[in-house]
Amino acid sequence: MSTLSELVYAHGFSDPAEVEWLHRLAGDGQLLADLAFADIVVWVPTEDDSFIAVAHTRPGGAATLFYRDIVGDRVRPQWRAQVREAFTTGRIVDSASPDWFEETPTRVRAVPIVRARSGADAPARVIGVLTRHTNLGEARTPSRQQITFNDCADDVFGMIASGDFPDLSAPTSPRRGAPRASDGLVRMDVDGLTTFASPNALSAFNRMGFDDELEGEPLVDVITRILPEKRQFDESLPVVATGRAPWRADIEARGVTVSLRAIPLRDHGNRIGAIVLCRDVTELRHQEQELITKDATIREIHHRVKNNLQTVASLLRIQARRTHSDEARDSLTNATRRVSAIAVVHDTLSEGLTQSVDFDDVFSRVLKLVAEVAAAPNTRARTRKTGSFGTLPSEYATPLALALTELVTNAVEHGLAGQEGEVEIAAERTADHLEVSVRDTGVGLPEGQVGRGLGTQIVRTLIQGELSGTIDWHTIMGSGTEVTIEIPLRYIARSSS
Repeated sequence: MSTLSELVYAHGFSDPAEVEWLHRLAGDGQLLADLAFADIVVWVPTEDDSFIAVAHTRPGGAATLFYRDIVGDRVRPQWRAQVREAFTTGRIVDSASPDWFEETPTRVRAVPIVRARSGADAPARVIGVLTRHTNLGEARTPSRQQITFNDCADDVFGMIASGDFPDLSAPTSPRRGAPRASDGLVRMDVDGLTTFASPNALSAFNRMGFDDELEGEPLVDVITRILPEKRQFDESLPVVATGRAPWRADIEARGVTVSLRAIPLRDHGNRIGAIVLCRDVTELRHQEQELITKDATIREIHHRVKNNLQTVASLLRIQARRTHSDEARDSLTNATRRVSAIAVVHDTLSEGLTQSVDFDDVFSRVLKLVAEVAAAPNTRARTRKTGSFGTLPSEYATPLALALTELVTNAVEHGLAGQEGEVEIAAERTADHLEVSVRDTGVGLPEGQVGRGLGTQIVRTLIQGELSGTIDWHTIMGSGTEVTIEIPLRYIARSSS
């Protein structure tokens, strides 16, 4: 299915600010649908004088009219004139009589989506139309809550038509557990006095220690009374509690955490009150804290593993310097390098918040581990990396780093032994696979005669066994050796999911 951006750009929109405006509005589609007890659809004009749906939200507390997704569909003939009138006049247009949709009576309201002025001389512009489709088939005597919710919806629709909603100063990335209308809603007047509080909102405040009625009370005074003394609180809380800014804040009392979201209500720019959504997020915040603690623990483990590996590498290095056997010294030096390569990956993981690593950074650090070999007597090797590896999960970064360390070391030690040359590591990543080639300008090897040493066995085991990839050695025409590794990315994607 096409995204909102793809649909909008495909139908003549070129201003990123207008696309962002539509994204913000569609992001609040659930709020509007729940307040209006109706389906909410966002339409944008097409080049052939029609309209196409780019977003659709079903109500949480009422029956939907659209059992099939209509995003990407053109506006139906029975709505076209009403939608076009709202778009061309910039006014809200209500259907004159009930509209029938698949044998269900409905009422349709078309609201022009006006993008606010971006500068002193920039005029407001209608960039689309929002339609509300109310199911009249389940009509019943509305409760006080439903009447208040509908009134709030009408206020927000008026703000959409005047360019006052959405408010781009509101947070773009709400924290997990952002409050919804069904979680609890408080309606305030322009002075911050509570004129309505839904039962769920009242329950949330009761759990924090407020045992009176919210209605008739200034919400900011209620919050001040229940907050513990000498307790730090969110700096944005006062403006959220008074409904003066479209921000979010958390309040905590008696072990209960409630998330608040304020939506100032305006009539052509003049503030007339506010909606405050509230949700008990105690369990969610506990889960977030547990995740933070676990993440910190995992990072500390990576840090300690890195330190331990570096200690092992140092011990091996000391032992290599004291041994009198050239063969033993070479074996200890290679072991030191392998342990250090694994330590690099753990060091990178200890610095980040995810279990994935930027392998280009890891490999740049791994290349430094072969500098000692490159500086061997009578050998002058230059290393060069081209292309990009991208991001890899840790379980793949470790074997790949170790395998490439072996290949580059072999290219320097054996391919360029006693001469000057270059080792190139070329990475090419596509949607399906990662291909890495290690090429040197050394003496090459007879075609088909691959070494049988420990390094070669390690590389085969890592690439074929752990990465489900393939590896091929062959001589470059003229001179040198090329080793090609290919790893299917479907295995990487599966392991990181």
